[in-house]
Amino acid sequence: MIRSFGGKMPKIHPEAFVSEAAYVVGDVEIGAGSSVWPGAVIRGESRIVIGRNTCVQDNTTIHADGNGARIGDNVVMGHNVLCHADIVGDNVTIANGATVSNGCEIEAGAVIGAGAVLVDNTKVRAKAIMLGVPAKERGDVSPEQQERFRRTAEHYAELGRQYKAEGGLE
Repeated sequence: MIRSFGGKMPKIHPEAFVSEAAYVVGDVEIGAGSSVWPGAVIRGESRIVIGRNTCVQDNTTIHADGNGARIGDNVVMGHNVLCHADIVGDNVTIANGATVSNGCEIEAGAVIGAGAVLVDNTKVRAKAIMLGVPAKERGDVSPEQQERFRRTAEHYAELGRQYKAEGGLE
């Protein structure tokens, strides 16, 4: 469902795919090639901008307080992610079941591991790997990992195009 809130209607690029089983509301902008999968919730009482070729997988929730949120290009948000970040840079991967709390800022190319919890106001440097509860830095993303995550973002952009081309129920 796509609906307005507070006089703001989501702006979804014509080349983006949003599942009919997702809930996108309010001051939300979704860029070209991005995909939002079943069960995902993007709730924009504050402005949320999602870049190009970013995938928001099944049952993920994105919500922002105060100043809103900026989610970059080529971001992969796995299944069941809870994201309250202020900033998620380009080429970031947030793996299945991770929690990113209020005020977090994640620089480009970083990886938040499956089930990891970033506590409020955590700053994650570019290309860092964050694991655990609470999440701690565990090293750097390797070039091979960067390539794998790049391919994942491309795969979901293509999958979104396929789903969009098939349409929904009439």
